[in-house]
Amino acid sequence: MKRCTIFSQIANFCRKVLGKEDGEQSVESPIPAHVTGQRRTLSRDQHPISRKEISENALKVLYRLNKGGYDAYLVGGGVRDLLLGRTPKDFDIATNATPEQIKALFSNCRLIGRRFRLAHIVFGRDVIEVATFRGHHHQVNTSKHVSAQSDEGMLLRDNVYGTIEEDAERRDFTVNALYYSARDFTLHDFEGGIEDLAQRKLELIGDPETRYREDPVRMLRAVRFAAKLDMTISPRSATPIKELASLLQDIPAARLFEETLKLFLAGDGLATYKLMREYGLFQPLFPQVAALFTPHGTSPFEQFIELALLDTDTRVRADKRVTPAFLYATLLWGCVEARARVLENESGLPWHDAFMLAINEVLDNQVRIIAVPRRFTTDVRDIWALQQRLTRRQGRHPERAMEHPKFRAAYDFLLLRNRVERGLGELASWWERYVESNPDVRPQLQREATRRPASGEHAQAGEPRSGDGEKRDSNSRSRRRPRRRKPKAAQ
Repeated sequence: MKRCTIFSQIANFCRKVLGKEDGEQSVESPIPAHVTGQRRTLSRDQHPISRKEISENALKVLYRLNKGGYDAYLVGGGVRDLLLGRTPKDFDIATNATPEQIKALFSNCRLIGRRFRLAHIVFGRDVIEVATFRGHHHQVNTSKHVSAQSDEGMLLRDNVYGTIEEDAERRDFTVNALYYSARDFTLHDFEGGIEDLAQRKLELIGDPETRYREDPVRMLRAVRFAAKLDMTISPRSATPIKELASLLQDIPAARLFEETLKLFLAGDGLATYKLMREYGLFQPLFPQVAALFTPHGTSPFEQFIELALLDTDTRVRADKRVTPAFLYATLLWGCVEARARVLENESGLPWHDAFMLAINEVLDNQVRIIAVPRRFTTDVRDIWALQQRLTRRQGRHPERAMEHPKFRAAYDFLLLRNRVERGLGELASWWERYVESNPDVRPQLQREATRRPASGEHAQAGEPRSGDGEKRDSNSRSRRRPRRRKPKAAQ
């Protein structure tokens, strides 16, 4: 369903709820938008959400909590996406039961989290997240086991429970403060989220600066939701972002890795990337990359990143596999080339040695900020190192390269580079023919490469040319190993 159609339906739905049918004069809503703590309850005939669209496992959890005497609601992105006509990725539940009470009801429950305790109800691979209604941390005692804040205002621990009204105030955006009850099929809106959905506006609940300081990741969520839902961040919510972007440096590196996967591997990576640059959120996460940016974003490296994100979005929407390794290989590629060029010029190292040293430096610097797991950084190294090996097209080199587990990723990486870098055309074309050809034809392709070396074989920055198409050190020469003589017989 097209986005414009979806939002037209939402707008019509809001007009119906607020008594604004087409052709009638606008009637002001009896409950102003964004007034906290005032609930608007919509009956089943006033909203489009049906239980048929809700996960069977989520309904089981809702029913059991209700049967146990607790209030329970489907909440957040699941409700929002159902109202937008989208298929929710997951279903989260909020309840007045404490984590211990939830665990007593479900044998398949496990409690997680330190900053805020959550219950995960496990149904095989399907996990339903259940959270207790959150309260205001400043209204309770100062026990460090319950609530704690840093000097900058960031919440370090937040195990404070409250009412559904307080929980709605503690949510990040108005469109995520919508609650659906499976007990009576009602929809509850506390913050004017339905109206904001109709206006395609992303509005932060509460004072934006305070909320961003409590959890700086909310700034990343703002641009992610704006890109994902095709919404605009309200001026009030957008104003403090650039000033507070540096607070992302205080977020644990492991959490930032999970957030980057949501930012770039969810099908809206390119739009998210552009918004991150617009609001100054990209530089704190990737300072090495941001240092290479140009004022107008037109450098080959910036075009390379955009093409990579566009291809990734296309694959995600086609339900094809994507990997964080390829994402980070594309994001950091320009940094490796630039650093290798500096090392080669300053230290006089051969290109290959400078390149491998640059790989280590760039990855080490990045994992201090974003904790990319070693299994992915290993793959990133392989993709980059294979860019060197793919220029060797004589003898057994091509077949050995194709046997490498990361050859396909490196091959796709080379083709992507060819779309923005000069001098790679012949090399990329040769590999396309080689990969698609029969084994009987490949020797002929190798002979052609030997007779006519490609300029792309020397396309690495700062690499000297050599007549046979192989990568050589600038001062290396062919040397014949001296013939080994047999020792004379003992006299």
